[in-house]
Amino acid sequence: MTWSILAYDAASGAFGVAVTSRAFAVGARMPYIRAGVGAVATQSITNPYLGPRVLDGLERGLDPAAAIEAALAPDPGRELRQVHAVDRHGRSAAWTGRHCVEWAGHRTGDGVSAAGNMLKGSSVLDATFETCLTTEAPLAERLLAALEAGEAAGGDRRGRQAAALLVATTEDFPDIDLRVDDHAAPLAELRRLLELYRRQLEPQRHLYPTKANPAGLADLDAIEALWRDRGLDLRFRR
Repeated sequence: MTWSILAYDAASGAFGVAVTSRAFAVGARMPYIRAGVGAVATQSITNPYLGPRVLDGLERGLDPAAAIEAALAPDPGRELRQVHAVDRHGRSAAWTGRHCVEWAGHRTGDGVSAAGNMLKGSSVLDATFETCLTTEAPLAERLLAALEAGEAAGGDRRGRQAAALLVATTEDFPDIDLRVDDHAAPLAELRRLLELYRRQLEPQRHLYPTKANPAGLADLDAIEALWRDRGLDLRFRR
């Protein structure tokens, strides 16, 4: 019901997950990411418990293959599942259960993994995987370009509806967390949202709370000055 691409950028320490599907709101139950640990996608009759289990295994020091195996072990529906993961060492692994609907399969490499089911054919996954490897761009744009290449190669054989993009670096929350739940052209809409993020939110990221500065910018006068610079007539209650 889905195909997805995961990647780890060793230079920045960023993990990314991008997914698109004919399934409504796929971003609500399929991608999982944990800064400093890894990224996971669980799809094909999705079991949302698998994502956190795999991440917990990676955090305990298991390699991705062992973490996926441990997560699937208690799941009676494991042959219906498709799960893949990358970790902070750039290792990747994937599982495609034998009951996944054709075309279904996966490809893994150093710091990258792609998997899909109910696809037009293997060319969808190949285009996604190869584009992720060869595109020169920031991680989020690289993942989105990979999905766009897979869409051009045929995509989900049922059609299109939803997409999502997650990128995390150092914090306990994602740097980028974008979802398109129901749209006639979800990847085009996801690209529009990513461009909005770059223009509107990314320039303010240094103001947000972080592990190093848990309060972020909290000075009332300084925040009001930023608002004035944006043409906003806003004041805090004092």
